[in-house]
Amino acid sequence: MGPRLGVNIDHVATLRQVRGGHEPEPVAAALLAQGAGAQGITVHLRADRRHIQDRDVRLLKEVLAVPLNIECAATPEAVASVVSFQPQWATLVPETREELTTQGGLDAVFLQAHLRAVVRDLRSADIRVSLFVDPSLDQVRMAAKLEADAVELNTGLYSDLPMGSDPAPELARIKEAARLASRLGMRVLAGHGLDLRNVGAIASIPEIQELNIGHSIVGRSVLVGFEAAVREVLLALRDGAP
Repeated sequence: MGPRLGVNIDHVATLRQVRGGHEPEPVAAALLAQGAGAQGITVHLRADRRHIQDRDVRLLKEVLAVPLNIECAATPEAVASVVSFQPQWATLVPETREELTTQGGLDAVFLQAHLRAVVRDLRSADIRVSLFVDPSLDQVRMAAKLEADAVELNTGLYSDLPMGSDPAPELARIKEAARLASRLGMRVLAGHGLDLRNVGAIASIPEIQELNIGHSIVGRSVLVGFEAAVREVLLALRDGAP
């Protein structure tokens, strides 16, 4: 059957913001993804609101039948916004204004004192919490100590390997981190940079329950349409499943 698919629609909003108009509508893209079989929708509510806007999140909460996951920085302002929207999930990610997209995982070990309060505040608002971390055993152990409900393992290094490189060492790191997270009782997700070319090996890791994929789906949808792009990935996940 394969892992669940969460579709990140940030870059639909990026296209809209380029012109400052109303099209393309990210909420419509989310509904198309849901109709094509996606089991979740993810958005990153950045401090600078460079793509997803507050109105998008409000509308998504009204119309989605699948869970909404909001990625955000571990700041008081971001957490207050997320709590006001009451999504099913919040994923804490590193965030800087200079980056084009999220670079690297959250350093839960270094930030543990700060993150403990953030995780507590979100969970007390009945929002389940995931930490986006690199596939490091120390980071996974800390996520469990902080009582996160899940970890999302950063597949960025794996996805960015040059053509012809041996993916085995990076896949081994991801597999080991996934096994540990599962043993520690957390839900295991993965994502960042995944596409039709490389997703099969990640989907074959039995402990990984969900993959978050955005940019490659949005890019592919320009050629084949949003629903078709989502269905292609769902098929790849089923083909890669153990």
